[in-house]
Amino acid sequence: MAHIARQKDIFLDVLFITAGAAVYATAVTALTAPNNIAPGGVTGLCTMLNFMFGTPIGLMSFFINIPIILWAVVDIGYKLVVRTMAAIVLSSLFIDLFTGFMPVYSGNPILVAVFSGVCEGLGLSLTFIRGATTGGTDMVARLLERRLPHMSMGKLMLALDGVIVALSAVVFGSIENAMYACIAIFISTSVIDKILYGTDLGTGKLFYVMSPRVREMGKRVIEELDRTVTYLDSHGGYSNESGETMLCVVRRFEVYQIQAIIREEDKDAFVIVGDAGQITGEGFRPMRPDDKSLKELLGEIKKK
Repeated sequence: MAHIARQKDIFLDVLFITAGAAVYATAVTALTAPNNIAPGGVTGLCTMLNFMFGTPIGLMSFFINIPIILWAVVDIGYKLVVRTMAAIVLSSLFIDLFTGFMPVYSGNPILVAVFSGVCEGLGLSLTFIRGATTGGTDMVARLLERRLPHMSMGKLMLALDGVIVALSAVVFGSIENAMYACIAIFISTSVIDKILYGTDLGTGKLFYVMSPRVREMGKRVIEELDRTVTYLDSHGGYSNESGETMLCVVRRFEVYQIQAIIREEDKDAFVIVGDAGQITGEGFRPMRPDDKSLKELLGEIKKK
């Protein structure tokens, strides 16, 4: 059974990452690159290099991502970037392959920005769902976040993409093209948020895991997902044995990864998964001044 489950995981990895790379490559070859729009990331940088020197976008993207991947292997380990390496290779290959036959749209630039943002967001979401990235600024931002914990990954990605978009205005000699790139980035990130996180960044999934191996699971969750866990003392009513229960909250797109960790460590673990309607704290939505405590809410109800 474990062998079959592993084969299924590999099949889904290949399916989602391949589909994501194909959709992303379509956005680049049919929409952004032919219209001189560089919506951030390594692909945006390679689009500018293609404009200036005629270099293949996919091939240059692959070469630029090599040092980033080597950095990631040293920093977070080989196993954690295998899917990302596959996504980089496939997206780079598809971009150059599609360039030869993909129909190009060069009409209304607003439509280009909107639909390229939708396609890129969908393609990246399919990739992120399986725990991979396409390298580039999202991987650099993740690596920098480990050294700059006071900076959120979103802000780091925004800063890196902002530099590339600003540079594109100079390279293409058009402020309008840079503005279209901003529209594409906004739509792309919005699509990713809706697919992966739902409608509220403060929501996620709550895991209760009962197993003799919760400590091993927790260690991997901390190292691989950069999420913390809480161990609760528990006592089995049927077995009459003492043990521990692992409590963990993750974003929706991380559910697959934590389930894989649990399954690999103990396929017989008892797992309860629930919706976390609101999560505040480090790694999620910060506490807002208008957030009220349970005591305050109960007081207001009694007054009414």
